[in-house]
Amino acid sequence: MSTANPPPKSLWLGAVGYLAMLALGIALFFLIRQTGLGLNAPQSSTETRLVGTVAAGQVDLLLHVLITLAAVLGLGFLLGRICRSLGQPPVIGEVIAGILLGPSLLGAVSPAAMHLLVPSIEQDPKQQVSSAIRAISQLGVILYMFLVGLELNAARLKNQAKSAIAISHASIVVPFVLGAALALWLYPTLSHSGVPFTSFALFLGVAMAITAFPVLARILADSKLDRTDLGIVALGCAAADDVTAWCLLALVVGVAQAQVGEALLVGAAAGLFILGMFFVARPLLKKLTERLDALPGPLPPYAVSGTFFLVLACAFGTEWIGVHAVFGAFLLGAVIPHESRIAKEFTAKLHDPVTVLLLPAFFASSGMRTELGLLSGWENWLFVVAIIAVATVGKFGGTLIAARVTGQTWKDSAALGALMNTRGLMGLIVLDIGLEMGVISKTLFAMMVLMALATTLATSPVLRALKLSKPNPV
Repeated sequence: MSTANPPPKSLWLGAVGYLAMLALGIALFFLIRQTGLGLNAPQSSTETRLVGTVAAGQVDLLLHVLITLAAVLGLGFLLGRICRSLGQPPVIGEVIAGILLGPSLLGAVSPAAMHLLVPSIEQDPKQQVSSAIRAISQLGVILYMFLVGLELNAARLKNQAKSAIAISHASIVVPFVLGAALALWLYPTLSHSGVPFTSFALFLGVAMAITAFPVLARILADSKLDRTDLGIVALGCAAADDVTAWCLLALVVGVAQAQVGEALLVGAAAGLFILGMFFVARPLLKKLTERLDALPGPLPPYAVSGTFFLVLACAFGTEWIGVHAVFGAFLLGAVIPHESRIAKEFTAKLHDPVTVLLLPAFFASSGMRTELGLLSGWENWLFVVAIIAVATVGKFGGTLIAARVTGQTWKDSAALGALMNTRGLMGLIVLDIGLEMGVISKTLFAMMVLMALATTLATSPVLRALKLSKPNPV
């Protein structure tokens, strides 16, 4: 029977030498410490504290952000799996996770537990934790919309441009008018004399008219329809819809703030930005990507860092103009050649970190600001039903008729109506603005959250009922 070879003598010597060096280092430190204890440092005029400790009256920002994101990701993943098993997109579970972790459930059962995630206003007067989570969530949706733009086949969209523009505008005008009409009923009960009816009706109309571009893109991807002709038309409609809706929102905010001139300037600047992206940036990026495609080996570092710089710069540009940052990122992705190395490598490498880590924070952040406890009494729930009905009739009906008129089949027209009826959190962004301006009450905000969830929940069952054909790879 063979025996194991004993360790070589050099290994034992090395171990002994390492332990001796460690012991010597410890002995020297204690010698230095003994000498340093007799030293006196001058007193500081400012209060200092050890790194890693939290001063009185302050919150540990990083700790709260990390535990909140972990809770959102964990619960969102669990509910997302449940939603997927029920035939719903996982995004629904991520939105519901935010609602459950916010004041609607966790805050009602145990406010102390909720404040372990997001501190109360007394603990965090400047709301640093909420601001940090929103910033992370916005970065996630910006990168996600960049990926959506990269995967969009602009050549195929060009063939559907006429139909997309007509459908998108019909899907804005009809729900906007119906939402404004609904304001005649809601205003006396859900508003007050300090809010002009014009501002209230305009905000309600825009909230009804907008489509949740990120949620629609996610549903298309989960349904494997994002690269079909129907999916491309839907993305084009949603893009045109939301750009128009955000320009309209800028006008509405201008009316509410009596700054109509600035709102018109926002619309003009957005138009110039879009023209610049397609007629200036696109040809330059085409030449650049052709050179990069010809290079052997991996993409050079400047191509990767430069692309991220452009994403953030374009997002900053549209945010600065007054149109949401996601559209700048989406437009950049759309003008980068679909088959280029940059498009393929960024799509492959960014997809999981963005969709698994960052995007759920976006879907959950608005849910955590929703207070469903404000809805009490049959009259409030009657308002909720009316809001959902008007939103569905306006968006679905307007899209259906416009799509049929432009040559789509009845089946595709109905599918487009269901997709454009997906509002999700882009509608909540509009409501957030109205809430911060005091035009929309917290009660109406909660009602509109339920409307956004209901219209989004209805999308997948309608698509399945229509039995759409399986997509062909692009």
